[in-house]
Amino acid sequence: MTTYLPTLKQLQYLVALRDAGHFGRAADACYVTQSTLSAGIRELETLIGVTLVERTRRVVRFTPLGERIVDKARRVLREADELGEIARAAGRPLVGEMRMSVIPTIAPFLLPRILPQLRTEYPELKLFLREEPTGPACEALHHGRTDCVLLALPYACGEVEVEPLFDDRLLVAFPGGDTLPGSGPVMAEDIDETRLLLLEDGHCLRDHALAVCASPELRGQAAMLGTSLHTIVQMVENGLGVTMLPEMAIGAGILRGTGIDARPIDADRAARRIALVWRKASPRERDFRLLAEVLRTAAQDRTDKSR
Repeated sequence: MTTYLPTLKQLQYLVALRDAGHFGRAADACYVTQSTLSAGIRELETLIGVTLVERTRRVVRFTPLGERIVDKARRVLREADELGEIARAAGRPLVGEMRMSVIPTIAPFLLPRILPQLRTEYPELKLFLREEPTGPACEALHHGRTDCVLLALPYACGEVEVEPLFDDRLLVAFPGGDTLPGSGPVMAEDIDETRLLLLEDGHCLRDHALAVCASPELRGQAAMLGTSLHTIVQMVENGLGVTMLPEMAIGAGILRGTGIDARPIDADRAARRIALVWRKASPRERDFRLLAEVLRTAAQDRTDKSR
């Protein structure tokens, strides 16, 4: 009795359609024509004898069984990717393709400092970068769309291996005309919480700032929400309030050309821990730990030179 199994290509088409929710966009993501992708999914449905996708002119809707098949397909595709990773892991370190997600409050401030050294030391590494908030980055990691994530802790990213890199202090930033008690570190209780400008939900730095103030109830009370640290800085510059900025952003010059002052915060949790995470039991663990060491060393070298 002959058993016909789905092909990896058919599973890729199905997962792409589920992620995109549109045949055209899914086909673009797979670098095929829409007719090729549609035919591949129909062949898969014929092969297993069930309907996975309900098609209308405007809506692509997966059946309950289709959702289950997609979840299984993701795992199969991830396992298939790891076959190649096992072979690469047995060879030279940090060679070939690697997909890394980086959160927006790290990417523009840290990557320009470390990528040149990484390219110099490991020229055969093809590092593909995705900038996205922590939640989507962790989801992409567990679905196999990315290999590792550069993020800030604490954050619940699921069952992952964690390699801490360094601590990044948070500083309170305020308009130059404002005054805060003393001249050294600012006590957390001296920060006017009613003027605290925060990033939108979805950015872990928002939660880190709330933790410093020990005021999670502020989550729904902030009058001003910024989409990025650069936007928040402009709001502070215009006297709309105060904020907390990571030291790496200040070191990268985010306050250059502004009249904003920044001072350390005297509080137990006035820092975030930068870390590299990846899926447990990944065959590329050696590569990820080596990458973490390169990132840690490069960041430290740049910090020492800036002092």
